[in-house]
Amino acid sequence: MKTNYKISGTPNSPVLVFSNSLGADNSMWDELIPFLLPYFQVLQYDSRGHGGSEITTEPYTIALLGQDVIDLLDELKIEKAYFCGLSMGGLIGQWLGIHHPDRFSKIIIANTAAKIGDAEAWNSRIEIINKSGLEAIVAATMERWFTKGFHAKNPKRVSETKAMFLNTDVLGYANCCAAVRDADFRADLHKITSKILVITGDEDTVTNIEHAEFLVKQIPDATLSILPARHLSATELPEQFALLLIQFIVGETTFDKGMHVRRTVLGDAHVDRATNNINEFNGEFQNFISNYAWGEIWTRPGLSKHNRSLITIAMLIALNRKAELQMHIRAAFNNGVTKNEIKEVIMQSGLYCGLPAANDAIHTAEEVFKDLKIS
Repeated sequence: MKTNYKISGTPNSPVLVFSNSLGADNSMWDELIPFLLPYFQVLQYDSRGHGGSEITTEPYTIALLGQDVIDLLDELKIEKAYFCGLSMGGLIGQWLGIHHPDRFSKIIIANTAAKIGDAEAWNSRIEIINKSGLEAIVAATMERWFTKGFHAKNPKRVSETKAMFLNTDVLGYANCCAAVRDADFRADLHKITSKILVITGDEDTVTNIEHAEFLVKQIPDATLSILPARHLSATELPEQFALLLIQFIVGETTFDKGMHVRRTVLGDAHVDRATNNINEFNGEFQNFISNYAWGEIWTRPGLSKHNRSLITIAMLIALNRKAELQMHIRAAFNNGVTKNEIKEVIMQSGLYCGLPAANDAIHTAEEVFKDLKIS
């Protein structure tokens, strides 16, 4: 099965997979991504029958859609990841938690239920769209997806979402309707050993708070967060939704976030050495670094970690700080920076920082390349 996907972020960061709702594609998550890139590689994909993924004709099941996720991870050689799915994606997340807990230590299931709707309603929807197309249900879908306040304040975003919905293939949509119709995990939730975050909207009439509370009650290690939203809570409140994910996966404190990012940039070995050398004299300074430098600055969404690495290298050349420059040249490779990009920064610094500074930087970089065995 050909799965359309895109992956963004730096190579040393853990992978967070996003699974779209019924009638959406992977772009539904785009507004969240800038807030998440300081922490994760983000893998967005289109579920079978949606977006750019293949539309196959056989009957769909949540097991089939869940196996598509496993197959994609295997193809990309990703052994472990975090997972976030909304609505139909939340059903996929439940299946993954039941059948592949070894691949996902933490799973977020949003605006979903152990069983969504009944067969009569799903069969009626399939009949309507097969006869009249998605245009026949788009108005009601947008009403379910967004609060009245969001409709009033964000007409452009609603219009974009409507266009995304209407762009969905009718066969793919109908097949996924059947998969959702037939899914029922109520008797299997106790088998989930992954840590689970359940998110829902306080105005979600499709998968309401009662459905979310049932999930939390039945899953051994689950917590609930409620947002002021309807069914597409990630689109209504992208920053708040992203923050819930960061707090759940990384931690709630600035120190937790800083240590996470510090490890993804500098590597575990370097951070472990620094941590093991903490004493009464330097302890407060080490906490200052983790909280302020890594927890407040490197986590800002305005620049990518790739660009922050290049900027940091340039400033360290100007300041002639050899030890820090060595450390950040090493770290730059964890942030996806290439050897050639480092060379170009040093060439630029020759103009604006002076030839002696650039000359020292060239020798420093070559020492790092030799140590890392980068030719």
